[in-house]
This record gives sequence, structure tokens and C-alpha cells, in this order.
Amino acid sequence: MPASAALALLATHVKLDPTFTPVKDDQSCRWHANTARGDFEILTTGVKWYDTRARHGGGGAIDLTMHLLGVSFVDAVKRLVNE
Repeated sequence: MPASAALALLATHVKLDPTFTPVKDDQSCRWHANTARGDFEILTTGVKWYDTRARHGGGGAIDLTMHLLGVSFVDAVKRLVNE
């Protein structure tokens, strides 16, 4: 699952930043997202993601779910399966 699709499922509000100009990969996008844990600025490229404020990234929807929602691996999988 692309990180952008997972982000749309997980955030209460998500908005693409149209002013963002990718540096390394033309497919990269910057998103502003809000969850119960706060506001995030996330860069996505395919399945990879990077939180610019926390300076933390990963690959895959499960890692993104764990990061955004502060849940365990098992709870992240359950959340994604139920979406």
C-alpha cells in the first residue's frame, strides 16, 4: 500500500502541499496530516515515508500507522485490516 493511501486512511484530516518541490525523487509528495496524536508533516514516496518534524521515517503502512497513532505492531495491523 502506498504511504499516501495509508496516510489518508489514518489521519482525521490530510492535505497535499501543492507548493512542495521534490529534491531527490519526482514522485515525492509532502502532506500535512492531523491525528489524535497531533499534527504531522509527512513526505511520501511510494511505500516510504518520512516525518520531517520528528526526523523519523520508515517503509510501509504498518510502520506509518505505528508512528502516527502510537500503537503496537499488532494494533497497527488490526487498524489497517479494519479500514
